[in-house]
Amino acid sequence: MARVEVLLPQWGMGMSEGTITTWLKRVGDAVTEDEPLAEVEAEKVEETLESPASGVLAEIVVPEGETVDVRSLIA
Repeated sequence: MARVEVLLPQWGMGMSEGTITTWLKRVGDAVTEDEPLAEVEAEKVEETLESPASGVLAEIVVPEGETVDVRSLIA
């Protein structure tokens, strides 16, 4: 199975970064496409990051509480 990179999306025009507040899945968990993966605070608004593909969450690159730029690899 091919690895799929999970990148921090840009939800709004002015959004330049986001903070991972809560991972809803753990490494090794099965996920389906569009299933919620994490809660992200961006522009003072809480957004839900959804899985771009079905499979198994192989790695979390950005831990909870860390802020990263838009389009950064997070999982």
